[in-house]
Amino acid sequence: MKKTKIIYWILTGLLAAMLGIGSVFDAMSAPEAVEHITRIGYPEYLVPFLGVMKILGIIAILVPGYPRIKEWAYAGLTYDVFGALYSHLAFGDGVQMWGGLIVGLVLIAASYFYYHKKESEVVFAA
Repeated sequence: MKKTKIIYWILTGLLAAMLGIGSVFDAMSAPEAVEHITRIGYPEYLVPFLGVMKILGIIAILVPGYPRIKEWAYAGLTYDVFGALYSHLAFGDGVQMWGGLIVGLVLIAASYFYYHKKESEVVFAA
């Protein structure tokens, strides 16, 4: 149980750091974030919306309890990263742009897997 919790929190912490840093810049509409999104054809007004939604998703994943909200947060973050990956592939960006997105998807999947593993161990331990 303790090993599963440690792995879960390491993966979830890495996920929160990876998505969270960019989300803050998106939420503030930093010029670099706006340029990054508008370069591939998306409107500027989408940047702060996506940033705030990612921050809320990360908070939902980090706060204990609320399993249904966590499910929605994991789904939303997955859709966001898959959408970004597809956009960069369709735009013709190279590995340097979409390689990090694949790492993000792996972190989301691993965090989700260990979240459920951790929760099922709590149920069986009781």
